[in-house]
Amino acid sequence: MRYLYYVFLLYNFCHIIWILSIWFLIHISRKLLYEVKMGNSFTKHGDMALNLVDLAKYPIENLEDGEGAEFLKSCQQQMDENGWCNFSDFIKPNALEALRKEAMALQPIAETLTIKRNIYNGKVDTSAPKDDPRRREYMHVASQLADDQISESTLIKQLYKSEKLKDFIRRVQRKSVLYRVADEFQALNIVSLHPGSWHAWHYDTTECTVTLLLQAADKGGEFTFLPNSRTDDTEDRDTVDQFLAGDMSKAKTFSRGAGAFTLFRGGYSLHGVTQVEGKRLRITSIMTYSEEPETILSDEVNVRIYGKRVEKILASRKLVTTNA
Repeated sequence: MRYLYYVFLLYNFCHIIWILSIWFLIHISRKLLYEVKMGNSFTKHGDMALNLVDLAKYPIENLEDGEGAEFLKSCQQQMDENGWCNFSDFIKPNALEALRKEAMALQPIAETLTIKRNIYNGKVDTSAPKDDPRRREYMHVASQLADDQISESTLIKQLYKSEKLKDFIRRVQRKSVLYRVADEFQALNIVSLHPGSWHAWHYDTTECTVTLLLQAADKGGEFTFLPNSRTDDTEDRDTVDQFLAGDMSKAKTFSRGAGAFTLFRGGYSLHGVTQVEGKRLRITSIMTYSEEPETILSDEVNVRIYGKRVEKILASRKLVTTNA
């Protein structure tokens, strides 16, 4: 009887192992099939924007006629009237998840930087009048990935290099030409704000700034800006001073979910991000464009933004040049 008991136990054990093996094979097969399917969905078109953007909602593939032309016209009108356009769920859900995971995987090489500057991205100018914004320093802490830290093989870099996306951005802003910024650090960035942090008020160093929110904060982290607060020649100092003093009545503030794509005149609209709350990082991809070809920013600005790593890179190049 004891022999039969052990045979019975062995039979049941083998049966359980067989069932678990079948379940495991089915699970792995489904996972591989899903990954292949997702991978194929990101390589169907040569232009990455056509693989990632929800074209049913945002028909950027053809802006010449039909739905695409109507969509473009509405975007241009909004940009003319408000100085910004915001597109919720611009990226398809599966593509957004891939972009989010990609950004999270890059976090270990991101530098946590304490960025100090005035609103014009410069040093505090103590020679300026006492009430001049150039005298005031604003600080924030962020984990930042510069363009040179983001591989050409990443989906986000391929999206930034998309001609379809660039053409859409150009036409929304009614530009005759538009180039991706050539600066090796500034062109494409991924900025992560940790809970308790914010992005200090500032103007961008180029006119055209585009952001894609890859992961929203649990709470807070709202994009806030003063539309068209300055031009090439003048600045609405009264409104800017009121805003910096805490008066948000003329500012635009809106919560954005992950996948939101925003165009705004960052060089002409004072802006920032309110304090992030909760446990999740707020992760944003910042894509920078210019009307001038081969736009490269000064070493001073890059060191101020990106800190010691970039300072060492630039210093080593100068040393090589000096010794050559």
